[in-house]
Amino acid sequence: MPRAKFEIGKSAKHASDGGVPSDGSSKASWNTIKPVAKTKQTYARRMTLAFAATSVMTAVIFLLVLAFVWEDQFQSYTRQNMQSLAQATASTLAAKYEEAGGWTPDVLSYAEMASNTSSDIAVQVQNASGSTIFDDTWIHGKQVDSSDNSVPSGTDSIVTANITLTSGEIVGTVRLWAFGSDAMLTQADSTFRTNSYTAIFIAAIIAVIISCIIGFMISRSLSKPIGKITATARQIRNGDLSARTGLKGNDEIGQLGETFDDMATSLEKDIKHERRLTSDVAHELRTPLMAMQATVEAMQDGVYPTDAEHLEVIATEVRRLSRLVGAMLQLSRLENGKTPFNPEETDLVWLVKSLVTSQEQLFADKDLQLRFVDETPNRTLVADVDPDLIRQAVVNLMSNAMRYTPAGGWVLVAINQDHSDALISVSDTGIGIAKEDLPRTFSRFWRSDASREMESGGLGVGLAVTKEIIDRHNGTITVESELGKGTTFTLRIPLHQQHALPNGRQSADRQEK
Repeated sequence: MPRAKFEIGKSAKHASDGGVPSDGSSKASWNTIKPVAKTKQTYARRMTLAFAATSVMTAVIFLLVLAFVWEDQFQSYTRQNMQSLAQATASTLAAKYEEAGGWTPDVLSYAEMASNTSSDIAVQVQNASGSTIFDDTWIHGKQVDSSDNSVPSGTDSIVTANITLTSGEIVGTVRLWAFGSDAMLTQADSTFRTNSYTAIFIAAIIAVIISCIIGFMISRSLSKPIGKITATARQIRNGDLSARTGLKGNDEIGQLGETFDDMATSLEKDIKHERRLTSDVAHELRTPLMAMQATVEAMQDGVYPTDAEHLEVIATEVRRLSRLVGAMLQLSRLENGKTPFNPEETDLVWLVKSLVTSQEQLFADKDLQLRFVDETPNRTLVADVDPDLIRQAVVNLMSNAMRYTPAGGWVLVAINQDHSDALISVSDTGIGIAKEDLPRTFSRFWRSDASREMESGGLGVGLAVTKEIIDRHNGTITVESELGKGTTFTLRIPLHQQHALPNGRQSADRQEK
């Protein structure tokens, strides 16, 4: 049969205060099952609205960027096109002017080429003295001059190009503008701009709709497992300790589900252990009380004489009760951090060796061999520990070994060093512990069978006390056992450490004396 192993311990204990509010009022209430809170908005709805709001904000920002950047670029582009058309018209008129030797109707007819480019473009030609010699606004049903309201008054709304001969002489000016627009936008340009904004607006609406759909689908996929965890938590709160989410996965939701299920499993075990603990404590207290009650009643009825023998029976049970209550009180104080903890530099080799020496005769009376092995020859193994607590932990293990080792067996206490840890082990050739029982070894009143503790006379809290002592030293306990062959308990204690305080803080390596 393979030898089973189990290790338990933690680096530090953390205590948390209760969350009971204090407002100075003497009135208070508490309900075991709280009603389910009604939320106005579900997680899926909030997620969907968040996606929609993000899309709307993106579209608004995009439109603002277009309004301040794209609009300016677009107007610059249309002005450049108008300026290029004016410059081309001026160059053509200059060439024809030189050929004709002046302004003739044939020369001015070339100005209509720019007018024919678009019906929204007005062309006006002025001579060197500034008089208008060509104006095509009559084509559009308006006879105007430069003072007419149809001509833009702002210089930014009109482009001009000088008609310059090859000799450098300026013989006139070409003026171009767009009808009905101060931004020099033709009807085609305005239509293009309007259609562009409309397309962007429609795209924004489509993006918001798609975002809402995607947000709803994503929120559903996220809220479904969260809802399952909530429903499972509600089942556990209502008493169904077997409820589990069954969620698995490598993402945060899957890990949350697995952690929740692990927590629920631990909670179920703790509650079952608490119920079993209550039963065990009641049993441990009832047995000596019933023995005392039966003896006293027998003496009262005259069945037993009131002599030293029967009074000793009562005294024995009273002492057993006293030891049990004392052990439970010490365990409670250790768990609550109320036991004084006074670490000091201690020679662990000398401490363990002196314990073995003081216990040799007691083991010999039980027909057991007790030996001490120092596996750290010529080395000083000094640790910053509470010597009284460590002594009690080792004595508990030795007493446990003596209790469950048959006559003729042996118990070996050894001390060694592993890197920065001290190892104190207690091995026996006793009855051993089953593999499935190892995780419960350090539970209160634990028994491998129904009568083990009663037959041995143990209280069943020694190993629990030992575990709490080692926890205070930030150490661990390892137990290796095989049925019918024996058990080995090993205490691993850091040589230099920060000790755990009751409130979870860390003390210095050494307390000042």
